Amino acid sequence: MGCCLRRLQLLSTCVAFSLGASVGTWKGTIGNWSMFIWCFCFVVTLINLIVELCELEDHFPFSWDNFLITCNCYSALLCLSASIIYPTTYIQFLPDSRYRDRTITSTAFSCLAFVAYAMEVACIRAQPNMITGYMATVPGLLKGLETTVACVIFIFISSPYLYLHQPALVWCVAVYSICFLMSSVALLLNLGKCDNRLPIPFPIFQVVLTLLSVLLYATALVLWPLYQFNQKFGGQPQRSSDVSCSDRLTSLVCTWNQRLAVASLTAINLLIYVTDLVFSVHLDFVSG
Repeated sequence: MGCCLRRLQLLSTCVAFSLGASVGTWKGTIGNWSMFIWCFCFVVTLINLIVELCELEDHFPFSWDNFLITCNCYSALLCLSASIIYPTTYIQFLPDSRYRDRTITSTAFSCLAFVAYAMEVACIRAQPNMITGYMATVPGLLKGLETTVACVIFIFISSPYLYLHQPALVWCVAVYSICFLMSSVALLLNLGKCDNRLPIPFPIFQVVLTLLSVLLYATALVLWPLYQFNQKFGGQPQRSSDVSCSDRLTSLVCTWNQRLAVASLTAINLLIYVTDLVFSVHLDFVSG
């Protein structure tokens, strides 16, 4: 079953990447992100398949099952993000043509890749006497979601002119970076089995980091829309006022849409952090 899913993952990511390349997806930042995801997932899956076919799992100094489920969880999250962002970025701007058809097909195969990776995670978890890796648990998935959404935010704010003109917006970018690093540290400590080396219990450490992230994201949720869409603070309340949004055939996301995407993703990630905080407190302090 795992081998069949692995081949399906290879096929779907390869087709998605190939079709994306054929329509010039790499011309835009968002397109580059999608292309990177499909290429990255294809390469990682191919390496995993070769390792298993050559029976080299025992030669690694870490648990292969945990590594595999971590790769699959992140691949599923990344393919899901590409399946959402890629069509909303390109399909609506393309006229009816073979390029539009290829874009739709590429999105379909990206969705298929997400399903294949998610199914493999479910199959690994369903194995009897299987010690589930951290990424397959609810806290691990939430941490993975937090870092994945942050990566998408970084793609949308890759142009410095979106925020350098206002110190408050620079603060928002700092918030995204700091919270991404904190989530990554918590994730790596757990995956690397280093959580017992901290001077304080890891559950307390994780709750403190998550609480700090919630507070920081709350400030970003207020400041980013305020300084991007409120005219009193130099923002643009109407999409029509942004000249970069007038070209319907561009492959690039216009500035106003980028601002809106960051505001929406900030709210989504704040909700994920709040869920993570509530779940962690309940799991480690209430139930425990």
